[in-house]
Amino acid sequence: MSQTLKATLVDDVKSAMRARESVRLNTLRLLQAAIKTREIEVQRELDDAEILAIIEKQVKQRRESITAFEKAGRTESAAQEQNEIDVLQHYLPEQASEQAVHAAIEAAISQAIEKGITGPAIMGQVMASVRQNLAGRADMAEISKTVKEKLSSK
Repeated sequence: MSQTLKATLVDDVKSAMRARESVRLNTLRLLQAAIKTREIEVQRELDDAEILAIIEKQVKQRRESITAFEKAGRTESAAQEQNEIDVLQHYLPEQASEQAVHAAIEAAISQAIEKGITGPAIMGQVMASVRQNLAGRADMAEISKTVKEKLSSK
């Protein structure tokens, strides 16, 4: 059996310490702290899917920070955030291709229409379906924009 994502993170923290990789080490320590905080909240150990959700959230937060730093002209801070994203993305599943994303969106829209869902409810139904199929493999903010565009053109 392969080891859990949490065990992999512990091993990677140790190897980052040995290799004196400060960006990787600090990023992984922040991730471990976020995982520990969530475990305390739910009072149990998290499974890999829950840890992936935390990693996705951290990547999203860093993307938002990059946008803010770039607007403020703080390119060094934006570059630091990008380095942290690079570390975190190592733990996420391989990103879905653009074709796979569009296919998942089209399939979800078709399913919702077949079920007779209309109006604003269709957006929630489509996003729930796409999120289930592409969890951790695509940027949900971008998918949301694409879904809105496709639904407004139907």
